[in-house]
Amino acid sequence: MSIWKKPADVQSMNEFCRNTMVDHLDINITDIGADYIKGTMPVDQRTHQPMGLLHGGASVALAESLGSIAANIAVAPPAYCVGLEIKANHIHSVTSGLVTGLARPVHIGRTTHVWDITIVDENEKTVCVARLTTAVINR
Repeated sequence: MSIWKKPADVQSMNEFCRNTMVDHLDINITDIGADYIKGTMPVDQRTHQPMGLLHGGASVALAESLGSIAANIAVAPPAYCVGLEIKANHIHSVTSGLVTGLARPVHIGRTTHVWDITIVDENEKTVCVARLTTAVINR
C-alpha cells in the first residue's frame, strides 16, 4: 500500500524541480515506489570539493532533496513540508561517476516527518547516510 497522498511520478517530479538547485546539480528522480523515492546525482565539477572528491554538501543536497520531495508527496493538500534538520555521515569518498540516493520514512506524523536517506556509489558502496526531519505546514 502506498504512503503517497499526492499524485507523483518520475517525470512530474523531475519537471517540478526544473530551474532549482536540484536541476543545477543534475539530480534526477529515477524511481518512486510505494514507500520510497530514489534519485541520482553525477559526481563531477559541479559536485566536487577542491580535492576532487564528492563534496559533503552535495551529498547533503541530494539527501535533503530526496527527503523533501518524498515528504511533500506524503501529505495531503494543501499541506506541505519544509526541512527542520538534517544530519549526515560521510562514509566513503567518490571521485567520479553517479551516486544514487534512496529515501524511506522513519516517521510520518501529523506535524513532523523523519526520513532516512542512504547514498551509494555505482558499486553499491555506502557513501553517505543522512536523516532529515521536516515540519508539516498546514495552510
